[in-house]
Amino acid sequence: MRLQTRHVLDRAFTGVGIVAIAVMAAALVVVLAPVVSKGVGAFLFRGTVEYRRMNLELFKRGDSAAIKDELALARAARQPVFDAVAAYEAECGLSELHGLEAKLFQLEQKYRALSDRYNDSVGDDRKALRRERRALKDERDGVEDQVSTLRQAHTADLKRLDSFLDDLRALFGPLPSDGELPITEHLRYGQVRWDRAKVKLHRVQFARYDGNGDGIIDDVDRREVFRGTAMEPVFDLMERDLSAMMRPRLTTYFRFLSDNNYDSHYFGGIKGEVLGTIYLTIGAILFAVPMGVIAAIYLCEYARQGRFISIIRTCISTLAGVPSIVFGLFGLAFFLNTLHVSENKSVLAGSMTLALMVLPTIIRASEEAILAVPRSYKEAAMGLGAGKWRTIITVVLPAALPGILTGIVISMGRAAGETAPIIFTAAVSQGAAVAIWEIASKGTPALPWNIYNLCSENQYVDEIRHVQFGMVLTLVAVVLLLNVTAIVLRARISKKLKG
Repeated sequence: MRLQTRHVLDRAFTGVGIVAIAVMAAALVVVLAPVVSKGVGAFLFRGTVEYRRMNLELFKRGDSAAIKDELALARAARQPVFDAVAAYEAECGLSELHGLEAKLFQLEQKYRALSDRYNDSVGDDRKALRRERRALKDERDGVEDQVSTLRQAHTADLKRLDSFLDDLRALFGPLPSDGELPITEHLRYGQVRWDRAKVKLHRVQFARYDGNGDGIIDDVDRREVFRGTAMEPVFDLMERDLSAMMRPRLTTYFRFLSDNNYDSHYFGGIKGEVLGTIYLTIGAILFAVPMGVIAAIYLCEYARQGRFISIIRTCISTLAGVPSIVFGLFGLAFFLNTLHVSENKSVLAGSMTLALMVLPTIIRASEEAILAVPRSYKEAAMGLGAGKWRTIITVVLPAALPGILTGIVISMGRAAGETAPIIFTAAVSQGAAVAIWEIASKGTPALPWNIYNLCSENQYVDEIRHVQFGMVLTLVAVVLLLNVTAIVLRARISKKLKG
């Protein structure tokens, strides 16, 4: 080949390599940019006064007096909205309806209490209570008829108002007229994040309504719906004073990694998922490393090279390419249904399944590292009188350690990021962090599985995008950290071995 042609080919291959690296870098940026930008939102965001109230009540954090003062200011800013609602109710005649509904509720309570007393009474007391209960029932039925009549007369007004109040509760939380607080956390607080508060403000201003009955949902401007009523000024007021009503403040939330979640991740952090991923990864490595390294030592140093060993190596390489879902089904069939390592899903079963999945990688990496040790090292050790096993332990393994560690850490990264093997053996959608003494009997949340679960099955999927991306960012950071650790360890150990 002529020298000029060789130079042209060298430059061509160099150019292709540079283009390939640039394309890979661009793809990495495209994939990671939204993960980082949106995932950071789980740790750094503008929290509203509702966030600080939630933090105080659920996690016992914050200055109680300062938060109460801030809540008082926020409620004062919201009061004109509540006053407008009350004025609209009076304007439409709904105040009478609400008064009768309150009276009906009280009569219902009295009637139940009287019925309990009647059931426990005997003789003359029972007769007197029967008459009293009949009179109370007649009064209750009369009020119930009045409520029904007024409801029918004000059906359109009630529909408009109830729809507005539902959207207002989603923004502010329970209203002063609601009475008892809801049981579930996401209904007890308003929007805790400023970005979501602005989304909910839009929903307050524009109702979703199937106006033509054709199934197509349109946004209807509520200004037009309430035009000419006491409610008309509310929408401009809320748009102007929303900041005073919600009092947003820049907030850092690094406890996202260490807080338990509340109400299906509507509030709180991802402690259970982080701990579960750590348990599964460390468990897989504890099972896989001893077996993998011992198998590699046997194949390199003790086994007679022949057809049988070639078949074993082929099987190991084949297992490294088997889809991970196959390992998950095998773990379910073997560890849970055959060996019964636990009665149901458990961290132990998931760790053993992941260990089988990463075992081929550890074997091959360890084998290549052992084979890369110069033969002169072994000959020198044996020439000094060391036996074969002592040579392996004191000479071969230390020299092969950088390659073995690289394989182990890369396997840890794969084990941390796999979803399919733990679906049937370890992962649960909801649950608190598993204690270390429960790993043999309980399943655990885990980052890979719960990322999928939140995106596909969670009822608040649009409300908790920051949690989803926060989980993805955490998982990516864990895998990158493991890979960086592998590079650093390999470099340091190699430098140490070279002196």
